[in-house]
Amino acid sequence: MNLSRLGCSLTASGISIHQRGRCARCVPISTKHQAAVNTYSVIEVQEADTQDVEDAVTAASRAFPSWRDLGTDKRGIYLRKLSQLILESNNELAHLETLCTGRPISQFIDGSLAAESFAYFAGGGWTAQGTASLNTPDHLNLTVKQPYGVVALIIPWNFPLVMFAGKLAPALAAGNTVVLKSSEKAPLTSLYVAKLIEKVGFPPGVVNIISGFGNPTGAALASHMAIRCISFTGSTATGQKIQAAAANSNMKHVHMELGGKSPAIIFEDADLETAVAQTQFGIQFNSGQVCAANSRIYVHESVAEEFIKLFRAKFAAVRMGDPLDPATSHGPQVDLLQYNRIKEYLAIGEKDGTLSLGGDANDGFFVRPTVFEGVSEDSRLMREEVFGPVVAINTFSTETEAIEKANNSDFGLYAAVFTKDLDCAVRLAKALNAGTVGVNCTSPTNAKDTAFGGFKMSGNGREGFLYSLDSFLETKSILIKTARL
Repeated sequence: MNLSRLGCSLTASGISIHQRGRCARCVPISTKHQAAVNTYSVIEVQEADTQDVEDAVTAASRAFPSWRDLGTDKRGIYLRKLSQLILESNNELAHLETLCTGRPISQFIDGSLAAESFAYFAGGGWTAQGTASLNTPDHLNLTVKQPYGVVALIIPWNFPLVMFAGKLAPALAAGNTVVLKSSEKAPLTSLYVAKLIEKVGFPPGVVNIISGFGNPTGAALASHMAIRCISFTGSTATGQKIQAAAANSNMKHVHMELGGKSPAIIFEDADLETAVAQTQFGIQFNSGQVCAANSRIYVHESVAEEFIKLFRAKFAAVRMGDPLDPATSHGPQVDLLQYNRIKEYLAIGEKDGTLSLGGDANDGFFVRPTVFEGVSEDSRLMREEVFGPVVAINTFSTETEAIEKANNSDFGLYAAVFTKDLDCAVRLAKALNAGTVGVNCTSPTNAKDTAFGGFKMSGNGREGFLYSLDSFLETKSILIKTARL
């Protein structure tokens, strides 16, 4: 496949890739604005402009009635075929994702996860059930679930293939047509799967893939009057802009999974080896570029010294290097922007706490696993999302104190508690303000059949096999008056 042509092709059937505007260069471990160190260009991808957005929405609008009326079984045939093609393309997808994001190829399980999403939702449309009632005299009353029409999906750069499938599969299964915007930092797996969608033979206009920046491409989607629903995963700041644009345009339905500042609480009776292994991986995975990463750890003062000693040893034992090398376990940050952002937080940490491990940023956008201790709870390092391999470890003395510190955040995506005391675990699970609470486990641990999403500024709505479909359906009441005998 000639990837150099993917960004600017317009196809007549199956998949529409609408793009023309400026060129955005896909550069691993850098950005197109970086002139410097250890970088090289992989490919130039055309950036969609507002006219491309208009073309994509128009194509989706035209395709909607027939896709909606196709029915669950026939829609599922397309999704099932796509699932198989993704599995067959796993190695190519792994290579492309590593080139764009810098995540070590050894950590790539995304192909199987994406294929699983399409396979599940191939039959998942049957769960779109309504209700029936005879409670009103002389009436048979129904509720039914119906697709919105054209929906917009905006996915992030840290796990682009998983997010692509996790949003696209349920949106299509529900009967919607779609305009999906990939991140400007990582467009290649989306474009590759676009070619697979074309190969499957999806009807014209059902799926429309756009590569572009938040402005103007994402902004045009958020404010478009023909889009009735938008699903976004990304930063809280961008989510606020999308919500405002949606409200100011046509009050489109919005569901978002946003940032996090996730706490992990380690009690004195916890299995410290397990707690260390879980929490260090939770913040080191994907170089800390995970919204649910446990970037704040609170350890009971009686075991803090032992925990921190074990944590530092485990956290430091990574192999940095070429992310395409299967032996590499720690890759670079995604680009210069993120690299410099983390360096700013390292300076804040050194001012507001004690550097315990790492702390330096190396050429090639690599940031070593970093630990700060004793950071003030009102420090920006404790309150803002760093999105890097940087963790702050503080202590607590009582359960109440641990809960108060953990909940002292504008975010509420994920929280974890490590203890052998079941009563304590249940109390904490109820008290912690987070969409997901792990007991003796932490991010990226998740379950496919549970709801994933955030409290507070970590977003709204829920995703997951049993929940995502409802995000792309509206509920309608139908009142049928019957004649009396």
